Amino acid sequence: MKFRSVFDIIGPVMVGPSSSHTAGAARIGLVARNLFGRQPEWAEIRLYGSFAETYKGHGTDVAIVGGLLGYDTDDDRIRTAFEEAERSGMRFEFIPEEEEPDHPNTATLRIGDKDGEMQLTGISIGGGKMEVTELNGFPLRLTGHYPALLIVHHDRPGVIAAVSNALAADGINIAHMECGRKEKGEMALMVIEVDQIIDDGMIRLISDLDNVTQVSILAD
Repeated sequence: MKFRSVFDIIGPVMVGPSSSHTAGAARIGLVARNLFGRQPEWAEIRLYGSFAETYKGHGTDVAIVGGLLGYDTDDDRIRTAFEEAERSGMRFEFIPEEEEPDHPNTATLRIGDKDGEMQLTGISIGGGKMEVTELNGFPLRLTGHYPALLIVHHDRPGVIAAVSNALAADGINIAHMECGRKEKGEMALMVIEVDQIIDDGMIRLISDLDNVTQVSILAD
């Protein structure tokens, strides 16, 4: 296993008590907010496995809400996230599920406002790390530790090559890439984690490619 820094070994600076149940949960909420692009007006949060069993005692609930408010793992405001959410007008509901998940620390967040909604499933894998395993029905693996492009496109030949060539021409190295589709020839999702920051010019260039319908970015 490779570590990017000492914090991958000892865990992040965080508001406790648990790196898996608190810090990882906060990261799930924060990544969901970042992908949504703004603070949601409401959130429906379904918890599975050990998350469902211990979410109140381990602070998983306040951590996820804190993440949705934009708080990182070391932000003291996580402790008062419920009150902060009420002040900001964000409504939320927690639903513990009995269904056995593939990973014991699993949460599915459905968030939205008057302009749209999004659904994300995330898992907390320890040490404050998390992965997104599903986004709006697309299975994927997104760690949130690298800048990432999420590209919705029509499932057509040459789209993946065109995006890869655009990144290579600008000297951007791909660290991890996944492609998925719901059905052959329909909508598809490309997830690309990269080693460099993506600027607005590259986002516009990719957005203008044939068959690309939406480009989102998740900054490191």
